[in-house]
Amino acid sequence: MTGLSHRQTEILNIARAFGRVMVEDLARRFEVSAQTIRKDLNDLCDHRSLTRIHGGAIIASGVENLAYEARRFVAAEEKKAIGAAAATLIPNGCSLFINIGTTTEEVASALTSHEDMLVITNNLNVAMLLYRHPRIEVIVAGGAVRRADGAVIGSTAISLIGQFKVDYAIIGASAIDEEGALLDFDYREVQAAQAIIANARSVMLVADSTKLRRSAPVRIADISQIQTFVTDMPLPDKLANICQTRGIQVIEAMPKSADDIDEMVAEAPATVTRIR
Repeated sequence: MTGLSHRQTEILNIARAFGRVMVEDLARRFEVSAQTIRKDLNDLCDHRSLTRIHGGAIIASGVENLAYEARRFVAAEEKKAIGAAAATLIPNGCSLFINIGTTTEEVASALTSHEDMLVITNNLNVAMLLYRHPRIEVIVAGGAVRRADGAVIGSTAISLIGQFKVDYAIIGASAIDEEGALLDFDYREVQAAQAIIANARSVMLVADSTKLRRSAPVRIADISQIQTFVTDMPLPDKLANICQTRGIQVIEAMPKSADDIDEMVAEAPATVTRIR
């Protein structure tokens, strides 16, 4: 790629290897100021190589889906904050669906101290996180397992999901457009997510703000079909207005380590709750 300095090329190589880069880490590594690194990241974003996140940047994925293990490194602290905030909204003694996704897995990780809970999932990673806990009963949807990420997909999984009516559904999405469409890449995964939404009394979307800058080809649902949206940053105006109009509760779970968040946060409507 032409026009990049040696340091910017190195930054891009690090981002490709680890999924993301952080300003403070890069400043220490290259022994330059944080301001210099921010300029480097902005230049790489101008080249469409990276996309900015709080305190750093990730590989710009466009309409391509990153490998599942690489996605674990993308907005990792933001996903942890989202998972913890979402778990506080789930009471003991309830039933819930949890679908595939690195963010939904963070919710599962934060649910391990809950009691008297029934979890139905098509995500083998979620099942592995929860099945050891004696006060949480886990049911795994049957069917073909996708090797890439441990998702159980297909008609058998959808049939099992349809046998339940649960209190809550925890769902993720690969992309969210400004009109409020929730999008993904695999139509088979989408079919399972649609079944989950149809068989839950309350639906909670968990998605970090990088999903607002992506695109994906398959529609899961409209945001009007959810009741709660847990994310990490204020929503774009158009999407925020849709949520406010539809009465969707928006929870902004901001990572405590993000020093530059306060500069980016505007006054929020009453339907928005911020958690640090």
